[in-house]
Amino acid sequence: MGRAVMLGNGSLTVGLDEHGLVHDFYYPYVGLENLTTARSVHHKIGVWVDGNFSWVDDDNGWNISADFESEALISQIRMLNDELKVELRFSDFVDYEFNAFARKITIKNLADNHREIRLFMHQVFQISRAGRADTALFVPEENYILAYRGRCCLLIYGQAANGEAYDQYAIGSYGIEGKEGTFRDAEDGELSGSAVEHGGVDSVVRFSVNMAPGSSSEIDYWVVAADSQLAGEKIHHELKQQGLNARLEANYKYWREWLDIGADGLQNIDEQYLDLTRKSLLIIKSHIDKRGGIIASCDSSIYNYGRDYYSYVWPRDGVYALWPLIRLGYRDEPKKFFEFCRDVLHPEGYLMHKYQPDKAIGSSWHPLLRGGRKELAIQEDETASVIYMLGEYYRYSADEEFVKSLYETLLQPAANFMASFIDAQTGLPHASYDLWEMKFCTTTYTTAVVYQALLVAAEFAEKFEYPDDALRWNNCAETILKNSDVFYHPDRLALRKGFLLQPDSSLQFEDTLDISSLYGAMMYGLCKDDSWLPSTLKAIENNLLDISPSGGATRFENDGYFLTDNKYTGNPWIVTTLWIAQYYIRLHEPDRARGYLDWACKHSLASGILPEQVNPETGYATSVTPLVWSHAEFINTVLDLSQSTSSAP
Repeated sequence: MGRAVMLGNGSLTVGLDEHGLVHDFYYPYVGLENLTTARSVHHKIGVWVDGNFSWVDDDNGWNISADFESEALISQIRMLNDELKVELRFSDFVDYEFNAFARKITIKNLADNHREIRLFMHQVFQISRAGRADTALFVPEENYILAYRGRCCLLIYGQAANGEAYDQYAIGSYGIEGKEGTFRDAEDGELSGSAVEHGGVDSVVRFSVNMAPGSSSEIDYWVVAADSQLAGEKIHHELKQQGLNARLEANYKYWREWLDIGADGLQNIDEQYLDLTRKSLLIIKSHIDKRGGIIASCDSSIYNYGRDYYSYVWPRDGVYALWPLIRLGYRDEPKKFFEFCRDVLHPEGYLMHKYQPDKAIGSSWHPLLRGGRKELAIQEDETASVIYMLGEYYRYSADEEFVKSLYETLLQPAANFMASFIDAQTGLPHASYDLWEMKFCTTTYTTAVVYQALLVAAEFAEKFEYPDDALRWNNCAETILKNSDVFYHPDRLALRKGFLLQPDSSLQFEDTLDISSLYGAMMYGLCKDDSWLPSTLKAIENNLLDISPSGGATRFENDGYFLTDNKYTGNPWIVTTLWIAQYYIRLHEPDRARGYLDWACKHSLASGILPEQVNPETGYATSVTPLVWSHAEFINTVLDLSQSTSSAP
């Protein structure tokens, strides 16, 4: 199960699952410390009425739709139970100004008689590893619950429309000493009032409302995140004073103004893609840390099936996430990202595999030795992509002062590294890991990005009057293009994935058909022969495109990552399918491109969230959901199509 709704402000990020329940809660960095126990259980919501109790995620009559606004990071969640005759509606947001997750809840009595309805809100946080030494306690002076450890404090509060706080609470042990959790205390409709616990802890608060037939009642609920109890109380007081109605309107205004930055660039796009385009912008923004890092995905559920999350800053993913923002006129987010890359750049001029949003190095499975030889554990395309995108930023912004400020600290060392990371025998980039993080070789894709990045760097060198740099980088790019024939397979009539230079100077070819080879050569101009791209496309159409009932394009032949059925060569990916759409746009075949845009829309969640890949048989979302890169390619494809059709004769 992925995240149907993502909410965030660049410091506090909350993921809601398809039941509308809190499943991820990151603070104080986007994607770094997940304070929920998402690997085992999510926060719960329960309803008691007429002596009957029900958790909304139980299979007992709840019909739930989880969506979010197309003009704001604000949820639209509806929970309906015909048997209990209760409806819950949620407008949830992470406040853009305060580190607070707020839920404005409307309870509706659908019965034809007066009833008491009790709503239970359950919270389970893991601030420390495995919840050890966490504390939760009731604070009577302010009538809130505080979950804390060290410099992380979470203040939990809720009140009815008349300002009266919840009427019962309970705090207890969760997941330790054979105890399931305090949420079980709610199932008889009453809470014990236990006021403190430590270790693995959870808590529940109860709201009781007496309701006439067909009437509605509002509940305001929030969780404040802060580095101290005092700082949390300040935000808490602000929310109580202003009220959630005012904060909700303020957040609508903030997000509309943010979307307005790119509004001109969306004027000519097809109306049928407008909502998902706006939602995609919001999803990208929700994954951008205020200190510059861009997280690939905050969906932690993948940890249940693997060894790690996607909650890292891959420089490449960050670049692709920024590309549509840059095209639409956004400036703050790209500048902070480039400064992030400047700060983490290795002294020798390259970027590592991935990073945490606090700029620490991320986990990796790439060794520093191969065949007894020392090798860099990098994907060189990540370094090259950042330099290329710096050129795109300048092309759209004309912000010469900013780019010049990065010349000696980012651009020059990165370009010098790329120009030196060349094998003398081939005149092509030395082997590194491919963009899919699997193969160690000199790939068509990486070579294409390096080639274009060197040309971009050389243009800046000429502009900023560094003639020696310009000459060296241009010469290196020319050498790469001159020697690029090796990437084309003359028998298969398609671009290879790449090759590995052997100690005896021979080449071990990697002839796998890979869509990234087509995309790299197309996008970054590594084509000595006009026949390379159309013949490679034909091979892809025959072997990787629309080969399963779900349609779409797989990444490469025999792609086993999350493969759900061995009779297929791989799962369809949103990114690679949209790359094919972008190629068709260049061929002036807009109808074929629209077909794959429609395919992407069809394979989103009901809320518009796009996954990384889909099941080839069922079309269901597979792997992380959302994947920021998927949303970025959707916007880029929509923009490409709009510009192509508007400029057509």
